Amino acid sequence: MKKLLFINVILISLTAMAQPKVGEPSPEIVLKDVKGNPVSLSSLKGKVVLIDFWASWCGPCRKANKHLVNIYPSLKTKGFEIYSISIDDDISDWKKAVAADRITWLQVNEGGGWNAPVANLWKIDQIPTSYLLDKQGKIVARDLEGRQLEKAINQLLK
Repeated sequence: MKKLLFINVILISLTAMAQPKVGEPSPEIVLKDVKGNPVSLSSLKGKVVLIDFWASWCGPCRKANKHLVNIYPSLKTKGFEIYSISIDDDISDWKKAVAADRITWLQVNEGGGWNAPVANLWKIDQIPTSYLLDKQGKIVARDLEGRQLEKAINQLLK
């Protein structure tokens, strides 16, 4: 009986340490935007949301931003939103990248880099990392890019 209890405790611990998975509801996130105002992920419920973990110093992230800049305006009008989470330690570098990349969607930052509480909660070990949420806040896909991402968003917006 003690062995079974021990095994169950280990399994529960390992499950708690895993990244959020497709099919699960998204954990809540509340971080400050560029102006310092707290913004909760749950405030976007009812919209299709892309959670995007990135940083100003990440080349592939900045490349992904260019694609998102192109598709965001037309998809926003249909009920799509992006909740970008910067893991930048330097807030000024983050703000400069937002301006330079002409990002108009929601940007939040917690500071702390890889060790920030939200990055730890989501077990972020590489960037860019993204999660696509349906209108109910359930995770439906991870790390989609380009046309694949656009197709999935458009299907969820129908």
